[in-house]
Amino acid sequence: MNNKVSFTQIIKLAVPAIIAGIAEPLLSITDTAIIGNIDYQATEALAAVGIAGSFISAIVWILAQTRSAITAIVSQYLGSKKLNVIQSLPAQIIFINLLLSGIIYLITTFFATQIFSLYNAEGNILNYAVSYYKIRAFGLPFTLFTFAVFGVFRGLQNTFIPMVISITGAVLNIVLDFVLVFGINDWIPPLNVEGAAYASVIAQIFMAVLALYYFLKKTPFRLRPKLPFNKELKRLLILSLNLFIRTLSLNIALYLANAYATDYDDAYIAAQTIAFQIWLFFAFFIDGFSSVGNIVSGKLLGEKNYKKMFRLIKQLINYTIIITFVLNIIALIFYRQIGLLFTKDPEVLSLFYQIFWIILIMQPINAIAFIYDGVFKGLAEAVSLRNVLIIATVFGFIPVLLISDKFNLKLYGIWMAFTVWMIFRAIALFLIFRKKYLSIK
Repeated sequence: MNNKVSFTQIIKLAVPAIIAGIAEPLLSITDTAIIGNIDYQATEALAAVGIAGSFISAIVWILAQTRSAITAIVSQYLGSKKLNVIQSLPAQIIFINLLLSGIIYLITTFFATQIFSLYNAEGNILNYAVSYYKIRAFGLPFTLFTFAVFGVFRGLQNTFIPMVISITGAVLNIVLDFVLVFGINDWIPPLNVEGAAYASVIAQIFMAVLALYYFLKKTPFRLRPKLPFNKELKRLLILSLNLFIRTLSLNIALYLANAYATDYDDAYIAAQTIAFQIWLFFAFFIDGFSSVGNIVSGKLLGEKNYKKMFRLIKQLINYTIIITFVLNIIALIFYRQIGLLFTKDPEVLSLFYQIFWIILIMQPINAIAFIYDGVFKGLAEAVSLRNVLIIATVFGFIPVLLISDKFNLKLYGIWMAFTVWMIFRAIALFLIFRKKYLSIK
């Protein structure tokens, strides 16, 4: 038996997953870059989009954990050649996702002002954030539907179709960003912040339509939810719940980072917005290889091929570290130009350049943490993922942030906290995996 996943197999899954993965942060980066270059109150608008975008990402990341759960279960049943057992499962979880996201949309839009006030936003920043969110949040159910479909395709070892959908949505969003934010003379008035929100919603709806088409045409499943509930629905919901809790703790860290940056000054939250969007872009780029761990480890678990799983992890870590090295070299070469893509405000640029290097040196650490994240999701080890992130946030991120704030380190302190957070996650997941699975080898 061949106990090594070939480079070709990994690349065949990873490249489409990378392209699909970076499409999401690319949309946010495009919004950030375009809003940062509008003619009126660009810094306030940039800060507002950063805050609202962060909250939207928090909701999506929490609810979209069903994607990883679906991938894990579908891939395990694919590995054991029993897909017929879960025939009704995707439709049932997609319906639950849509219902839940609709409820969250209604509640959060009603309390939008109060929510963004918790981020220390006020004045123009608060007004822009609320306006942007109320439009953009309409796309939540469509995004979560699309992500659930992506989970099904990943479980079937297909990352190509999610890539096609993501690219289409990203291109449409970028084009609409320019058209709706800046307007077209005598045709469309410039809508500024609201234009960016409308562009995202239209793209999300279009992606959902494409996802529906491919789901019906290219999977063995159907979308009509029916009773009785599938026997795996309980396991999927428990798995998703643990990943929800994990992602909640992740978003506590992100919330605190943005709240502290906003409290420092408008320029600080604007710089933090740019820095975080770049960190997110790197993270999703690496996540393409993490997705291979998620997709393939579940299938290998179904096959009970543990030796191949161990080799896969080593391969993925090596590849991602090389990728982060290349990305860092490119970022260092274009260090100044990257900041200028987002804003021309000298104060914001100065603050961003001061901490950009920290984001770069974090990347190899992120690579290890994200690979183990993906593998643990594929193995349905949601409890371990939940516990590690809670402990990393409570005993790593928060203490470093609070101590740094006492010493007035501001953005330095925020990114020192993120670095400690990622180091903890990487080491903890590595040790848990060795203890739990090495004996099986």
